[in-house]
Parts: sequence; structure tokens; C-alpha cells
Amino acid sequence: MSKKLLLIDGSSFLFRAYHAVPPLSNAEGLPTNAIFGVANMLRRLIKDHKTDYFTVVFDAPGGTFRNELYSEYKAHRPPMPDDLRVQIQPLHDLIVAMGVPLIMETGVEADDVLGALAQMAVQEGFNVVISTGDKDMAQLVNEQITLENTMSNTTMDIQGVIDKFGVTPAQIIDYLALMGDTADNIPGVPKVGPKTAAKWLAQYQTLDNLIANAHEIKGKVGDSLRASLVDLPLSKQLTTIKCDLGLPYKIEDLRCKQVDNAELQERVEALGLSAWSKELLRAPVTQQALAPESEAPVETAVVATEYAMIVSWDQFDHWLDKLTAAKLFAFDTETTSLDYSEAEIVGVSFAVTEGEAAYIPLAHDYPDAPEQLPRDAVLQKLKPLLEDPQQAKVGQNLKYDANVLANYAIKLQGIAEDTMLESYVLNSTLTRHNMDGLAKTYLQRKTTHYEDVAGKGTKQIGFAEVSVEQAAEYAAEDADITLALHHVLAPKLAEHPALVDLYRNIELPVLSVLSRMERNGVLIDSDMLAQQSMELANHIMAIEQQAHEMAGRSFNIASPKQIQHVLYDQLKLPVLKKTPKGQPSTAESVLQELAEEYPLPELILKHRSMSKLKSTYTDKLPLQISAKTGRVHTSYHQAVAATGRLSSSNPNLQNIPVRSAEGRRIRQAFVAPEGYTIVAADYSQIELRIMAHLSGDAGLLDAFSKGEDIHKATAAEVFAVNLEQVTADLRRSAKAINFGLIYGMSAFGLAKQLGLGRNQAQEYIDLYFSRYPGVKQYMDDTRELAKEQGYVETLWGRRLYLPEIHSKNAARRQYAERTAINAPMQGSAADIIKLAMIAADAWLQEQQTDAKMIMQVHDELVFEIAHDKVEDYSTIIRRLMSGAATLDVPLLVDIGVGINWDEAH
Repeated sequence: MSKKLLLIDGSSFLFRAYHAVPPLSNAEGLPTNAIFGVANMLRRLIKDHKTDYFTVVFDAPGGTFRNELYSEYKAHRPPMPDDLRVQIQPLHDLIVAMGVPLIMETGVEADDVLGALAQMAVQEGFNVVISTGDKDMAQLVNEQITLENTMSNTTMDIQGVIDKFGVTPAQIIDYLALMGDTADNIPGVPKVGPKTAAKWLAQYQTLDNLIANAHEIKGKVGDSLRASLVDLPLSKQLTTIKCDLGLPYKIEDLRCKQVDNAELQERVEALGLSAWSKELLRAPVTQQALAPESEAPVETAVVATEYAMIVSWDQFDHWLDKLTAAKLFAFDTETTSLDYSEAEIVGVSFAVTEGEAAYIPLAHDYPDAPEQLPRDAVLQKLKPLLEDPQQAKVGQNLKYDANVLANYAIKLQGIAEDTMLESYVLNSTLTRHNMDGLAKTYLQRKTTHYEDVAGKGTKQIGFAEVSVEQAAEYAAEDADITLALHHVLAPKLAEHPALVDLYRNIELPVLSVLSRMERNGVLIDSDMLAQQSMELANHIMAIEQQAHEMAGRSFNIASPKQIQHVLYDQLKLPVLKKTPKGQPSTAESVLQELAEEYPLPELILKHRSMSKLKSTYTDKLPLQISAKTGRVHTSYHQAVAATGRLSSSNPNLQNIPVRSAEGRRIRQAFVAPEGYTIVAADYSQIELRIMAHLSGDAGLLDAFSKGEDIHKATAAEVFAVNLEQVTADLRRSAKAINFGLIYGMSAFGLAKQLGLGRNQAQEYIDLYFSRYPGVKQYMDDTRELAKEQGYVETLWGRRLYLPEIHSKNAARRQYAERTAINAPMQGSAADIIKLAMIAADAWLQEQQTDAKMIMQVHDELVFEIAHDKVEDYSTIIRRLMSGAATLDVPLLVDIGVGINWDEAH
């Protein structure tokens, strides 16, 4: 069977989405309607076409060869709207994060690139679908190339072209040349429209024949044709898609890349695409994987199933007996909300053997809904089974189900397997670890989507309103698929004993720890945040006034276009970088560089920072306080970051700022209840310590063993001075080197951070490696090992696969090499803090202590502890955390105490 290439006319999508989607913006005021529209269309196409080969093509900035042929080409087109222009680069970045190849070629149009790629693919034996709304593309249609209009949900093959235009694909160029195009300023023949052009070509077949017989055409239209004969060859050149470009791409360059889950999640959140963000974060939400994971399209497996809907006590008792007798059963809840703290159970499903599953509807509520078993009575009968630690259960993201059951005073125990975590440990980068993606990758099965039973968009209904018949098929399938996935994933994991240990001893145990920590929540002082919001609003207004005075005029400080005009047109500041469309950039990195010499860019950055603090934290956090508990309950995500680090959402605790005074004040609103104290326990320089352990460098090991200030010790070594001669500036430089090398910083990056020349920065790096040769050797060896085996490992055997380590693209390859160096350190640090959480949680549970673990942020654990227990418990916490792992250097833990998080940090 021929492979399929899907080519996307990105520029066509961009403009159509911009005009079709109402105005939208993210929290920072960036317009996002075009981004939203294009992203949704791409996701729909990925879902519908199921092919590995999927590429988006955009017009590159600047003119093309057609402008050289005809200076008036597209000359009358209005400039791109500013609120569309600013969306282009974020959209490009999002597409790349989705793993979709993105191509722009200067000097030609996207149409030409699409044509050339299509012809190349056909020669490689591919069928090609071009998704576009551009009629010019009809000239490319043949037996192997079809067009698809995503907006109108129509496709066009050879007969489709004939039906629509009245000419064959081979005649489209002549047809377009005759009609001309007022939008592109192509002359054509005045007064000739589609019917006349099609009629002439039906009679004369080609434009050349028509020109040769122009004297036969009667009337005014004939006069018009003869008057245009001199322009028709040019019109034909302008409408002809140039397919012989000799592009530097091979067919494999058009294959989708593996998705970096963390990067994609970060971009989706930053753009304010909240619905998509929720789908990414909660694995059980069904969604087509963004990039196909299989090597080639596969046939969907057809599996015989027998799904039961339990509506009588006799049926229930029969299934309860089956579950009680089972060695392992799959379990899933269907609820009213993705927010576990607010979710109510609508039904539960089970599976004991593959292909056989059952759903118990409990709270479906719609007109004429059938009678269902009473929820409270069913849950009470299930409680002993669900709370039995000896009764093994498997689920997909069981942490969510455990939290929902806790709302009904049921403590889920016996969590033996979690398919989301099995997949994540097996290969964190292969796919997003939701059920749809896993079923496709490992079972070749197409699952029922939530939208299939509940509808989409504004018409989507809650699960309680879904008919019990539809719900039964959907929910029973969830349990059935979960069991089938476990039966496939478990043997794959078993092939790697280190990964089995990681799964059994770290990921599964920490699931229950996170569940308890999420339910504990954290107390927020909403009055303090309201006061901070008011103060920030005043600061923001004062900054705007100061900026207006500095600029000598009023302007919208949140508008990139107006900032651009003030900085570059009015104040004549130097243009350090341009956008893809050639306009002076107002990106944050550019403003930071300008702020080193000019005051207004610094004010603009401060305005952006304070506006984000207000909208994201001081305004929003009070709205996230649970009405039931009076606390904020975040959701921690185990299966997002490839390195093993935890992430969180609603709210995102990992990103609460600490560098600015205003940011730190937000942490003051994270408070202890009366009679309790906040205790923050933070690993000291854990990644540098792991570097010392992994590299075995004698100098680093010695400095850490002596308990020296590592940055001061590094400064003494690198700059050849005594410890007591190390100044604050020298220590700052050494700190930048220490942390920069961990993250693969180049001499250019270090020079920029320290305000040095590139050569001097390189000298610092060379000095560092000469003093710590073990570090250099470790880095070199790690790069080579990554190239040899395609992955690197943490101290606990967690693997990070690096598919780009052999990329022909230098930037991608170098990024993979930097990741190879950093991932073992970042991943090992993530493993260590998870082990520390497991140890601390066990102590809290066993001793029934008057304390709670309430947050995990980066290398820090945060507790609420009764006033009179702070000193004793802090000593125990330090011991547990420092003993979580045994390295060649000691693990140090800094303990802070206070009435709020900021004071304790």
C-alpha cells in the first residue's frame, strides 16, 4: 500500500483562521485567534489522516521571483494586520513543538514549495494530500495528488477539479491566466470570468491554441482578448506553480518528529489554549496523539468485545464476585469534572479479562434517563474491595481516580499498576501517555473519544447527560483498553530490570504520595493577594505614566506595534533583531539587551512582569480556592517532563517567581493555619553534587566533601586565587560557569550573561576544564555514549531517549548533545526528591504526626508543622532527605521556617 504525505498550506490556513476566529488573546495580551484556529485545524488533520509524513509550508518573508518578473505582482495587497503579524512566530514555534516539520523557502511562494515537495513524494511512491483553500493548487492534481479544503471539509481529485472549474487540472494554469487575479494583480483578460475561460479552453484545449486563433473570437470579449495577448504569457508565468525548485529535502525530512511533552505543554499554556492544555495534562482525556508514533501507517486492530451495563443488584453481585476473585482488575471512574477536588462520580467501570468489561451507571441525569443503582449504596458495597491493599488494581492515571474516591471517603489501595506510568518509564519521549496515544501505539486500536459521546465545543454536554447506553460502551472500553495495555507494557518493561525497579520503587509509590499532597492543599491568604493586586495595579499605572513621559507621548505599552513605533521610529533606538517579516523586534530578550543602555525598554519589561504577576497569580489564585476546603489544590503530573521532574497545574506552583521582590511577595500569601508553621526543606546545589558524583572529578569531590562554598571554591581554582581573595564578582562568574556548563551553555551564552567578550568567556571555560578535567571527560564520554546507544540514564536507570542526536540539522543535534549532558543530572535530582517524598510520607503516615507535606517545587519540599514540633520534625526531615540517596558527596538540605512560604524559603 502506498504511503501518504499530507502537505499543509500554512499561509492559507493562517489568513483563513485569522478572519474566521473571533479576537482572542492570552494572559499577556498577545492576540491568539489565528494561532488557535491553525492549531485546531492541524490537530484535526493529524487525527483524521494518521500518517507519519505531515509537513506545514509557509511563505517566507521578502519578495519572490514573481516580483522580479512583474514589479506590480501583489503590489496592491494591504499590509498584514499587526495583530496577525505578532502571531506568526509563536505559531511557528508551536508547530515545531508539535513535532510537525515546518518549511519556508525564500525567493519562492509556499505554493511552489508545496508543488515541488508533492512531485518529490510522488516519485518516491507516495500519495499526496495537499490541504489548502487556494484554487491555484488545482493545477497539481493528478492520480497521486489530491486537494483537501479543511474549512469546507471537501476533497478534490481530477473529477472534482473538472466538476468545480469546468476544466481539467492540466488546463488550470491557462484558466487562471485568462481570468487573471485582482488580489495578486495578475493582468489576465479583462471581462473574462470562469465561464468564458472554461468555454474557450473546452474549444481550444490550450492557451497557446487560443492565442493562435484569437481572431476567431467575436464581440467585445474577443477585442479584449486580442488587446491582452501581449500580457498573457506573463500571466501564465505568474500563475504557474514552479515545481522544479531543487529543494534540499528528502522524503524523511517530511516525517513528524517525536514530541517534547514538556515544551509543548509550556507553549500551549503560555498561549492560553486552556482546553488543549487540560487534554495534555490529564492522560485519560481521549485525544489523538500529536505526532504519529509508528514507523508506518498500521491497520486498526479489530477486537471482539463484550461490554455489560450493570443496572440490577443481581448483575452487580455477579461482577463483584468476579472482581473479588480476580488476581488483577482494571478500574476507572467517569466524573463530572477534570478537577478532582470538585468531581462527582457518574459511573465506574471494570475489566477482568481482555474484551470483557462492565460499566455501572450511577448518576446519569437527563430527561427519561433509566433508573440506575443508587450511587452511595454501590460505593459502599465497593469500598471494601477498593480499600483492600491485597486486591491488585490497574488503571490509567489512577491518582485522579484515587482523589475522586477520596471525596466519597474511600481510600483506594492496592494500586498495583498504572499504564500511564508504565509507558512513561518505558520511554518518556515516545508518545504522550494518554489512553488514545497508548492504544494506537501499542494496541493498534482506535478508541472512542470523549467528544464522540459528549459532543464538541459549545454543544458539549457533561458526562452525566450522556445516555447510559453510549456511556457504557465508552467507559467499559476505557477499562478494557487499560487492561490490554498493561498486558503489553508489562513484558516490555520486564526486559529492562532497572526500569522495573524505577517503576516499582519510585513512580508507583510516589503516585499515592502526590495524591495525599494534592488533597492536603495549601492555605492562601486571599485578602493579602487582593491587596497585592491593588498595589500592582497602582505600580502598573505609574509605570505607564512614567513610560509616556519618557516617550513624550501616550501609547499602549502592551501593544508590540506601538512599542515598536516608539522605540525605533520615534526614539531611534538601535535595531538588534528583526522579526521574520523584517520588522524591528520587541521580544523580551531584545528589550533586556536594550535595557542595559536605555531606560524605556527597562520600564516596558517591568510593566510586562508586573502585569503577568497580577493576571496569573494575585488575581487568579483566590479564584482557585476550593469552596469545600478553603485551600488551593494543585495537580501534579508525573508523566510530562521527559527527565522525570514533576510539573503542576491549576495553579502551576513550579513557576511562581522568586527573582523579583514583587514575585517573592506572592509566596507570602501561602500561609500556615493557626497553630502551625511553614517549613521549607531545599536540597543545596543538588545538580552540581550529582555532577561531582557522575564525573568523579577529584577537585569537585574534594570541595564538596570539605563543605566549601562550591562557587567560591570554583572561583579560587579557575582564577588562581586563594579562597579568602575571592570577591563577590569572581564568585558570581564562577557560579555562572558552574550552572552554565550543567545546562550546556556556550562561550557566547556565558559572555552574554557575564557581560564579557566571547574570547574571555571561552578562556574561563577552558580554565574551568583544566582545573576540573573529570567534568570535561564526563561530558565528552556522555556525548559519545548518547550517540552510540541513543539515550542517557539517571543514577536509577531512568532513560531519556535522544532521537535528534544524529540529526543532520546542527541546531537540533547540538540541543540533543546538551540534553544528553544535563538530563542525567536533572533526572537524578528528580529521582532523589521523589525518594525523599516517599520517605517523608511514610514517616508522616506511620507516626501519625501533627504535620502535612503540602508542596513540592523543584528541589524543595514544603510542610505544615505544629508550632511545638517544628524543631524536632525539621531534624527528621533533614535526615530523611539527606539520606534519600548515597552519593560520593554529601546531600545537604537547607531548612527554612516561617509563618508563610516566602519567610521559610
